[in-house]
Amino acid sequence: MGSSQSFGNILMVGDVLVHTDIITACFCCDIEKCHGRCCEEGDAGAPVTIDEIDYIESQLDDIWPSLNAQAQSVIDRQGVAYTDPEGELVTSIIGSCDCCFRGPKGCLLARRPLSCHLYPIREKKLGPLVGLNYHRWDICKDAVALGEKLKMPLYRFLREPLVRRFGEAWYRELEETAEAYLSSGY
Repeated sequence: MGSSQSFGNILMVGDVLVHTDIITACFCCDIEKCHGRCCEEGDAGAPVTIDEIDYIESQLDDIWPSLNAQAQSVIDRQGVAYTDPEGELVTSIIGSCDCCFRGPKGCLLARRPLSCHLYPIREKKLGPLVGLNYHRWDICKDAVALGEKLKMPLYRFLREPLVRRFGEAWYRELEETAEAYLSSGY
């Protein structure tokens, strides 16, 4: 298991705390059924970093014609992001929930913010550590059903964004940790 450790429902993979639900839960987005409702519902935009805001701003001229009039108005008024009530930088939204960068066929950005790419895994800074949790939301019930049908664990479904965030070596350690955890009969 390398440097991995277990603390109840939390596994330590490198310097990342991973909730065991990420290993045991099955999940596979079913866009045909949900139509990207996670980009339409909620109470704030997607968490973003300063670098991601810079990237979105650099793409704005290219995607501007594809944005609807409401999205253009919101971005003109407040920019591509704002600070939510919890003090987090998040993407701008129309009204109280619809992402400004959502087009008829998904995200208009060539590269989605990492928080969107990782969803339904949510990242939380815990001092020098990072914690990863599975955010369960009823609008993702079709993704859970498809994941269970395909026997697709959440961490495998999100391999690409996990590698994007933590690197290939870390992901291999996560796989080893998952195998050891599952073989222990959790």
